[in-house]
Amino acid sequence: MVAVGFLPFRLTFLSIQLQSSSSHSHSHSHLNYNQPTAIKARGSHIQIQSSPPRVFVISDLHTDYSQNMAWIHSLSTTLYQNDLLLVPGDVAETYNNFFSTMSILKLKFRHVFYVPGNHDLWCRHHNFNHTDSIEKMYQLLDACKTLGVKTSPEIIDGLGIIPLFSWYHQSFDTEKDITSIRIPSLEMACKDFHACKWPGELSSRDLSLALYFDTMNEKSYDQIKKIQSVCRQIISFSHFLPRQELCPEKRMLFYPNLPKIIGSNYLENRIRSIHGDSGSISACHVFGHTHFCWDAVLDGIRYVQAPLAYPKERKRRMNGGENWLPFCIYANCGLTGRQSPCYWSDYYSNNAREPENTELAPWVAKFYARR
Repeated sequence: MVAVGFLPFRLTFLSIQLQSSSSHSHSHSHLNYNQPTAIKARGSHIQIQSSPPRVFVISDLHTDYSQNMAWIHSLSTTLYQNDLLLVPGDVAETYNNFFSTMSILKLKFRHVFYVPGNHDLWCRHHNFNHTDSIEKMYQLLDACKTLGVKTSPEIIDGLGIIPLFSWYHQSFDTEKDITSIRIPSLEMACKDFHACKWPGELSSRDLSLALYFDTMNEKSYDQIKKIQSVCRQIISFSHFLPRQELCPEKRMLFYPNLPKIIGSNYLENRIRSIHGDSGSISACHVFGHTHFCWDAVLDGIRYVQAPLAYPKERKRRMNGGENWLPFCIYANCGLTGRQSPCYWSDYYSNNAREPENTELAPWVAKFYARR
């Protein structure tokens, strides 16, 4: 997620347990998907059968916060042993916390997939040897390789998983700007401009970073084509947003210029090349970054965000707390039902988007009136 100084934004390892217990509680979002095995009696014998693997998603772990690291530790050590976890970036700022977090997740899930987020590439702490954010990214990818965490497309039990590298560019934002209030500059509001360090040819102020990260996906071209040819179900994921419609309108945001630092048009082009221009009932893309719980279908593709987010955001129950996480997106060989409640995607399922409307929402107008 973008860090703003003045205000935060809104398969199986078989075991028979005599008592049903878990170190992490779960809400109605995926209660039906938490049983990893089926038990059948045949004569005097009991057969334990593995269920097909499930896919869980959770973004924006931010385990530099001790509360978030404790939450990762609290995940069940038995419940997910047959399952996949997709982690769409922003694991931790420091290398040590990143390595610890991914190590824990790899112990709890059979497969873990990851793509970098912006916080992962911050270079504010000098506890590891990296000269810039690109070098740090490759050190994180090397760490994933060491741990067995996957960062490239793979087929798992007939299911295609495609991580997509990306970065944002300001021209992603095509909706009308808010001009009735004085909005802090991107450099003031977004810590990326100071915490990330880029080689001379790359910059957050043009298309160069978005193009650089998008080009990284080219190395997986052949594997993606193979996945398309053999997999009925494909789930892609990224840290950043592929469409502006996956973020509330500017008039609804405490930082109305947020859309300039959240997404990439190149990313949506990649997703459409994978899932098709018209999508399908099995097309799904998972993302992170903005910390808004989201579940919506746009032009035939289901877009999902399931963030852990910051402790203070969970305390305010901005996304309904934490008991529904990680969210199960795939079970019983198909996509699961829609996650709910999802405040903003629920809102836009009932209300048309009005990008030309620049009248501030009451809570935004009140905030800027106080400044």
